[in-house]
Amino acid sequence: MKAARLYGPGDLRVDDIAAPGIPDVGWVKLRVDAAGICGSDLHNFRTGQWISRSPSTAGHELTGTVIALGDGVDTVAVGDRVVADSRFWCGECAQCGAGRRHLCASLGFVGEVCDGGFAEQAVLPARLLHVIDAAIDERVAAMAEPLAVALHAVRRLPKTAGSVLVVGCGPIGGLAALLLSRTFAGTVLVADRNQARSARVARVTGAKIVDLDRDAIAAATGNTPLLAAVEATGSIAAFNQLLSILDDGSALAMVGIFHGRLDIDPNLLVEREIALLGCHAFADELPDAIEMLGELSEPLLALIDREIGLDDIPAAYERLSAGESDGLKTIIRMRQPVEPA
Repeated sequence: MKAARLYGPGDLRVDDIAAPGIPDVGWVKLRVDAAGICGSDLHNFRTGQWISRSPSTAGHELTGTVIALGDGVDTVAVGDRVVADSRFWCGECAQCGAGRRHLCASLGFVGEVCDGGFAEQAVLPARLLHVIDAAIDERVAAMAEPLAVALHAVRRLPKTAGSVLVVGCGPIGGLAALLLSRTFAGTVLVADRNQARSARVARVTGAKIVDLDRDAIAAATGNTPLLAAVEATGSIAAFNQLLSILDDGSALAMVGIFHGRLDIDPNLLVEREIALLGCHAFADELPDAIEMLGELSEPLLALIDREIGLDDIPAAYERLSAGESDGLKTIIRMRQPVEPA
């Protein structure tokens, strides 16, 4: 079978490898139907920060169909369509015991500690699999995991009035804007240097596009206070600019993967009562995100950037790393749909 495997920083190859055999006890073999490329995949490709095995099959945003069961598996059945939880937790540390698996002391991720979904088949622990409605489009199902990440960030924000700003219209920022557009009572704003991408997010969600400028934001919101924001770029410069335009008493959910270190005066946070909220992966939001897929299918499909095959993944990494996209998500479809005659 074909698999896109990461050998080291900047070294991603599509290989022909043996298909997995009979699953181990508690594990399940899937036919992968679709998978999404995540910003953390690109970060790992550029930096090698999370390479613990080489080569390893990348891809933690995946949906598939169960084709074989290991002994002891009774939570899924052959033929079930499933979405994978990306988090590989130990189940033994204090955080896991408290139900905070996303903060597991030895947390790893699918595509890192075990092979992931950029392959025709994958083998995963049954505990990570969630059965989905067979009618859900596979492209939509592949977006359940990033939708859960966005939902976690949105839920970390306090309930507030006024306006909320999402900085960065990549996958997580765009999905956060989508969720906020359906749950937030005030004005939803988005900002991104990629004008085509912010325009698509605004068109799908109804959010208003703004520059990171206090006057521009005041004009877009009728001077309502900016008390909540989502930082989804991982840019130190964008973070500092965002911090300067937030109103006092605001909360900032930080979900981007940063490159570099922050240099801020902590008295700024104390005196202005600004709360910085770290948002790591997701907690218990994946089942809720899966429940939303049917309702959100149309906007999720409208936010897809491109649909590609396995052989196209290395080129997609290069394109996305260069910022060449006007949508949120590149979806890998293992079997391209047949055009009607």
